Amino acid sequence: MTQALLDDYLADLPVVAILRGIEPDEAIAIGEALIAAGVRILEVPLNSPSPLQSISRMATALAGRAIVGAGTVLTEQDVDAVADAGGMIAVAPNTAASVIRHARTRGLEPFPGVMTATETFAALEAGATRLKLFPAASLGTSHLQAISAVLPDDVSVFAVGGVGAGNLRKWLEAGAAGVGIGSDIYRPGDTAETVAAKARAIVASVKA
Repeated sequence: MTQALLDDYLADLPVVAILRGIEPDEAIAIGEALIAAGVRILEVPLNSPSPLQSISRMATALAGRAIVGAGTVLTEQDVDAVADAGGMIAVAPNTAASVIRHARTRGLEPFPGVMTATETFAALEAGATRLKLFPAASLGTSHLQAISAVLPDDVSVFAVGGVGAGNLRKWLEAGAAGVGIGSDIYRPGDTAETVAAKARAIVASVKA
């Protein structure tokens, strides 16, 4: 179910909103603002304040309208906590086979972080089919194209880290299946109205 929803939402808009630093009391309003703008995949990094509360609140309030999950998922215990909170995706900055496999066991879609071909194929061997190229800005689009050339057709790569409204087009044109956007879509302290305006700018950049 999660994979089919991801495919549908990414076909509409290949953007994941990274809500690092979000507070539980603002999570639903921010989530509603993003959905209204067309952004329907929401990631709360686990180094945010009370991240599991934010995930739980959004997963409940936005059920059927958005996919909510966690970033900075580093351990199997993190996977369990996210699954228990209602999260549907487990995004990581690194490749850890045990985390990928456990995410699959708990019904979460893993997005392991990769830089090298070795990490990429280790992630595939563990069961991942969606990869997070991180930090993308340090690697460049030529790196994405080189990695993508040796991947199976059913594997998709997302560019994350230093990607924003000003450069997301080049990543999509280079073959990224999607992009993860952080501060260009949300910074701690942003109001729902500010996030809505940022999200509309992102959507306009994608669709330009």
